[in-house]
Amino acid sequence: MTCTNNAGNCDFVAGANSKTSMCNSSMTLFRHMLAVAFVQVWIVWGHWSLAKNINFYNVRLPVDPTPFPSSFKCFTCDNVVDNYNCNRWAEDKWCPQNTQYCLTVHRFVSHGRSTLVTKKCATREECHFVGCRHLRGTSHTECISCCEGMICNVDIPTNHTNAVFAVVNARRTSGSNRQAASVLLLIPLTVVLVL
Repeated sequence: MTCTNNAGNCDFVAGANSKTSMCNSSMTLFRHMLAVAFVQVWIVWGHWSLAKNINFYNVRLPVDPTPFPSSFKCFTCDNVVDNYNCNRWAEDKWCPQNTQYCLTVHRFVSHGRSTLVTKKCATREECHFVGCRHLRGTSHTECISCCEGMICNVDIPTNHTNAVFAVVNARRTSGSNRQAASVLLLIPLTVVLVL
């Protein structure tokens, strides 16, 4: 009793019609299972290749009205396994008015594999702890960075060169510089008005 395949048909060398139909149904079942397996592999591979190609640097700035002057957004997540999942599923909301920066905490093992990523809106006081430190009793390193600007925390800190407090503009701490600039702008204006 052998089953041979002749142009898609199963024929028994010696056998009855029931054996032939059983061979046909088993070959058809095998073809269906092979097709389903191929489609599943294709879908999984397609989703994986498309999902990893998201460009977080090309994020469109929000067009909705801002809740207050100088408002901004950060990628936000809490205790996520890696940076990709944090950025991909980050909640899209405005930072509170009492915050000025985006803070990122990255915990990873010695060979660089991420174990925890937390991103949030932060105050200046929360950003005083930037840098990298080895966590005692574990093989983990934790790096913290802060940045200023709209959705500026795309990347995660991985060493002392990028675990920094990055600000866009240096802020003036005294009002005297602003007053001097105002006086310098008023002098030419008064000269023009007098002439």
